[in-house]
Amino acid sequence: MILKKIVKQLRWSRLLHQLIGVSLAFFVVITATSGLVLGWKKNVEILQPATQDGSSVLLSEWISFDHVSKIAIHAMDSVLQKKMDIDRMDVRPDKGIIKVTFKEGYWEVQVDATSGKTLSVARRHADWIEHIHDGSIVSDWIKILYTNILGVGLITLALSGLWLWYGPKVIRKIK
Repeated sequence: MILKKIVKQLRWSRLLHQLIGVSLAFFVVITATSGLVLGWKKNVEILQPATQDGSSVLLSEWISFDHVSKIAIHAMDSVLQKKMDIDRMDVRPDKGIIKVTFKEGYWEVQVDATSGKTLSVARRHADWIEHIHDGSIVSDWIKILYTNILGVGLITLALSGLWLWYGPKVIRKIK
């Protein structure tokens, strides 16, 4: 009786494992591949521009954020001949710089926080790869749905896979 119950659970687990595995395979490959690439983003300059060094790390010598924003916007306008809105500023006190990222095109301008000199204007390819990785390239609503389906699916695959490995050992022990 208990043997039949275990065999039935194993068959159901195998079916569940196969259905979820086939359904999620494409998305797992995309997420895993983009995750591997993102793991290298700090080591490969094509993915993310190297962080430059500014002239001073003393915050008392730094220029204002307003001035930094004007410098960054001007730098982008000079490169693309297009005015773009700032998304965020990433302050690096230990490097003496401020990284300014823009809302479109995944662009970054690194500004020396003391002199106001533009140190780098480059694309941040790691940002769009991250949006593919988490599904937010479509929308924020899809990101939540995608990460939940993928997370629950992978947990289910792991648990059903463990049972598919352990279940036959239980059956052999009972026999």
